[in-house]
Amino acid sequence: MRILIYSYNYHPEPIGIAPIMTHLAEGLVKRGHQVRVVTAMPNYPARQIYEEYRGKFYVDENINGVHIQRSYVWIRPQPNLLDRLLLDSSFVLTSFFPALMGWRPEVILFPSPSLPVCVPATFLGFLSSCPVVLNLQDILPEAAIHLGLLKNKLLIRVFTALEKFAYASANKISVISEGFADNLLAKGVPSQKIVHIPNSVDVNFIRPLPKEENPFRATHNLKGKFVVLYSGNIALTQGLETVIQTAAKLREIQDITFVIVGEAKGLQRLQQQCLDYGADNVLLLPFQPRQKLPQMLAAADIGLVVQKKNVISFNMPSKIQVLLASGRALVGSVPENGTAFKAIKKSGGGMLVPPEDPEALATAILELYRKPEKVKQLGDKSRQHAVDYYALEQTLNEYEALFKSVIADDTAITSGVVSKPQI
Repeated sequence: MRILIYSYNYHPEPIGIAPIMTHLAEGLVKRGHQVRVVTAMPNYPARQIYEEYRGKFYVDENINGVHIQRSYVWIRPQPNLLDRLLLDSSFVLTSFFPALMGWRPEVILFPSPSLPVCVPATFLGFLSSCPVVLNLQDILPEAAIHLGLLKNKLLIRVFTALEKFAYASANKISVISEGFADNLLAKGVPSQKIVHIPNSVDVNFIRPLPKEENPFRATHNLKGKFVVLYSGNIALTQGLETVIQTAAKLREIQDITFVIVGEAKGLQRLQQQCLDYGADNVLLLPFQPRQKLPQMLAAADIGLVVQKKNVISFNMPSKIQVLLASGRALVGSVPENGTAFKAIKKSGGGMLVPPEDPEALATAILELYRKPEKVKQLGDKSRQHAVDYYALEQTLNEYEALFKSVIADDTAITSGVVSKPQI
């Protein structure tokens, strides 16, 4: 198949949607498909275009068999509302030209966010006479409104209209959790349009590795330490202050070290919180190169998943699959009604505590510190669950089947075998 992925985020961005789309694209290429990716100049999470891509309007690359077409976007390190609108608008405008220039796709996949991408992706699907599949990684604008990030009434109406357009115009919608599916059904999206395909992890790349003979531990003087690791986005939804407060409660136990890996601006905020709470047992580190990710994860005894109380219930952090695949015990400080809670509970590989509760989080960590056999038991369950439910090969099978199905349906409609439904 000739598959076009229309994604704002892609390699070499280290977290979020970028690695998910990168693994999918490269996996499809290995199976013999042609894959083209239309994307922005890499800029996340620092919100600055990476140095090697600055001063360029378009860049064409071929990485691991994937044809990548990058375009310039308006980006600012600390964006206000206008900057965010210009960012989305600039990608919609600049990306459409290279999207038109490549070979004609047989199917288009676009992840959301960014929601405005539904416009050029749908138009390109119309011009190419091919089906479009929407992949929901988050539900906008609902999540942004819930967190107070989107308050302007006009913009709420605009983004709500875009959401309805995206759902109506897509041939199929792939969702990463059952909570997403429930949300769409409640909004009147037909059930036959929804396909549940969880985000995957490359279980051959992310795998259990020895903890003590570990380069990451050696580099950061962690030998002999009980390491509690958080790695990922440092944003409003996480509430990393809870982790800092927890670390402060456990600072008398010198064997326990908290390691937080994230973007520079977020680490600066956390550094001040460490000083405020006296948490001198916290090591703050920048994102590690991708090739070092397995060693970094293997250096941990515990992997943390942290959310605030007000996180919308269907939010599903992609770090869960990665931590599970690394074969480490998880501790989730997440809302009980949320998708993250259900995913960790189903895995059998972690402990769960209420969000924004440093006392409860400290108690769970202390229990695992005192029970190494339980840490191993949870880690074994984590790994097995990742292999059984989140392996990349399984996800590739499901996307191949989905793409073949929508192409066949579209061919039947075009040939007049069945009538085309009204949008």
